[in-house]
Amino acid sequence: MKLLNHTTKYFALLLIVLISVWAVIFYFAMIDEVYDSLDDGLENQKELIIDAVKIDPSLLQDTEFGVNNYTIKKVAPVSHDINKDSYRDTLMYMQNEDEFEPIRMLESTFVQDDTYYKIKLITSMVEEDDQIENLFTYLVGLYLALVLSIVVLNNLVLKKVWKPFYSLIDKLKGFRIERDEPIQQEPTDIDEFNLLNQSVEKLTKKSRDSYIAQKEFIENAAHELQTPLAIAMNKLELLLEKNELTGHQTQEIGGVLDNLTRLTRLNKSLLLLSKIDNRQYLEEEDIDFNALIEKVAADFLDFATHKNMQVNVISNAKIRYTMNTDLAIIMVTNLIKNAIIHGEEGKEVAIVIDENSVTIKNYGKEKALDSGELFSRFKKVSTDSRSTGLGLAISKAIADKYRLQLSYSYSLQHHFMILFKVKG
Repeated sequence: MKLLNHTTKYFALLLIVLISVWAVIFYFAMIDEVYDSLDDGLENQKELIIDAVKIDPSLLQDTEFGVNNYTIKKVAPVSHDINKDSYRDTLMYMQNEDEFEPIRMLESTFVQDDTYYKIKLITSMVEEDDQIENLFTYLVGLYLALVLSIVVLNNLVLKKVWKPFYSLIDKLKGFRIERDEPIQQEPTDIDEFNLLNQSVEKLTKKSRDSYIAQKEFIENAAHELQTPLAIAMNKLELLLEKNELTGHQTQEIGGVLDNLTRLTRLNKSLLLLSKIDNRQYLEEEDIDFNALIEKVAADFLDFATHKNMQVNVISNAKIRYTMNTDLAIIMVTNLIKNAIIHGEEGKEVAIVIDENSVTIKNYGKEKALDSGELFSRFKKVSTDSRSTGLGLAISKAIADKYRLQLSYSYSLQHHFMILFKVKG
């Protein structure tokens, strides 16, 4: 949920509470004001009638409520105060409505010629349920109008105010540390946004500088290691070619050469992993994986023949995917090479291309491998001292970079599956 909508949600909830509390207070205040107004009117009417009775005593005859909405009746002498008013609500049948309606009644006692009289006056009043219904209708309308106003305010005014923030978010989404494209600040009069822009600019610049320093260190270290390794290997090979060594010495030097060769491969693998982790392979293109797998499988034909193995490619579907070509070749090569090296001699290595997946199958140890550590760095499946233990880790790093799923399973055969992300 966007920040503006999140704010609107809380505004709407707060308005419900505030309007509900305000409605209760307003209702009782309004009722009190209505009663006060009705009571003042009844009291004034009572005074006018009593004054009229003093002038025209014929009005003192007992009558029911008529068009004048009052009655005057003789009563026995009373002990309570004369002219003390009593107000109450009651119901009266209304002919025009053909039902009982609420009225406000005033009862009072006065003395005329030593005779006590009780006067009752009535006036119509608004029905309470109608008042509540009307109040509720208007409050709902007010609430909807306020919420609509807040939404309009968010989209027209606040959206413009928050424009620098969302612009910065869009730039951060597109920011790539491996590209030399610093985030440019957008001018704004809001101090908080200026502070945010400056902080983000400093942070990204520091991250970019650290990335470049790490990248240069790894490349320089790998290069510096490669040079003395190559020199040492050349000197040892020249020493072997002179034929001045004993058999034991030749074996010892051969062992050193094997270790140096493995160290060279290890150095190259670590450099490759570092470049993948640092996202240095930027070029991407649409790759035909069917053609790529056929080519890599053909390259391993001699190696497979040497182990009396066959590599069969079974294409049940066409797969095209956008990624770096060099990394795609490395990933497929490592998996096929791994299947041949660890496969059982005389058996088949099958590469099955299905819709959105490639599965490489081989026969090897008759038990499942530890899938939890299989793709870990320096985890060796075999005891071959020439192995660096980085082949599957490199393939996994490449798969993760391009949001592919590389998984392992065992069912009579060892299965390595690449699951491609479905487009759309």
